[in-house]
Amino acid sequence: MRKIIVSMHVTLDGFVAGVNGEMDFFLLDDEMFDFVGEFTDQADAALYGRVTWQMMDGYWPTAGDGPNASKHDRQHSKWYNEVEKYVLSNTINETREKTTFIHGDILKAISALKQKPGKNILIFGSPSACHELMKCNLIDEYWLFINPILLGKGIPLFANIENNIKLQPLLTKVFPCGVTAIHYSTAKT
Repeated sequence: MRKIIVSMHVTLDGFVAGVNGEMDFFLLDDEMFDFVGEFTDQADAALYGRVTWQMMDGYWPTAGDGPNASKHDRQHSKWYNEVEKYVLSNTINETREKTTFIHGDILKAISALKQKPGKNILIFGSPSACHELMKCNLIDEYWLFINPILLGKGIPLFANIENNIKLQPLLTKVFPCGVTAIHYSTAKT
């Protein structure tokens, strides 16, 4: 069975963005990009909420094309263009190559998607989509990139959790920029 894996930058106090969606305080470095590239190699699909997908789709298809594109931009752009994309949206109902829009019964749709043959399914960002998947207990692993900053308010990663979600830590890694990555698997009951 395919795994749903969340990869999310988060502040030490649990926010994935500021009150207005700003993410300019997250720290990044080349070592982190290389690290993330290793687990995108293990995924052949991406799952997004509508807002994050629109942001990603406005950037990644051509991000690696320019002569000054970074190694990360070239690699992630190639990956983005090759993988199947699934978007949770109640407002977009169109057909696109390599993009499927999911609305209605999320539990049924994502459970069926996990049963299809293939590699892992990654979620980058998309806090609202993560909230919905958490409610349905559909997330198998979390890669949390904890940034050493406290916001006090903003968009939380964990919100409206209706049931306990037990996590098992698998790996911790500190990057030169000060970000600590923690990999958790969920303990399904």
